[in-house]
Amino acid sequence: MGKILEDIYNNILILSPYFIIGNVLFTFIILISLISTRLKLNKLLKRYKKFFKDSDNGSVEKLVEENIDLCNEISNKNKDIENRINYVERNMLQCVQKIGVVRYNAFDNVGSNLSFAIALLDGNDNGVVLNGIYSRESTSTYAKAIANGQSKYALSAEEIQAIDIAKKNKSY
Repeated sequence: MGKILEDIYNNILILSPYFIIGNVLFTFIILISLISTRLKLNKLLKRYKKFFKDSDNGSVEKLVEENIDLCNEISNKNKDIENRINYVERNMLQCVQKIGVVRYNAFDNVGSNLSFAIALLDGNDNGVVLNGIYSRESTSTYAKAIANGQSKYALSAEEIQAIDIAKKNKSY
């Protein structure tokens, strides 16, 4: 039995450097793995802090609730803005949007096209046509109502031309 113990002891002494080197390598691998894990954890922690920097208690559930409330608030504001835009667009049809101007000579002895016809129409082609007739002795101005692009009064060629120009202008 003494011989067996002596052989085991000698084998341990022979294999001891290999065990030590193995343990050192194993410890080194574990150390590198630990450092790598720590770096990944620090990176994840930075992302976590960045994600929750504006949150009071850092709860994901609380953050999601806050974002849902914010989305609902924005949605309600968007609906209000859409309603206001629709109101403005409806009322804009009644504003002057189309203008047609024609300058002309009402009389042969007057130059420089000092007479004019101006059509002012809304989005539905309703409005007025103004006609200013210039002569050397006087100036006269006439206004005629326009409904759906037509007048119940007789129109001069220049007034018709001004209305046609106004109708061709695009309304928004």
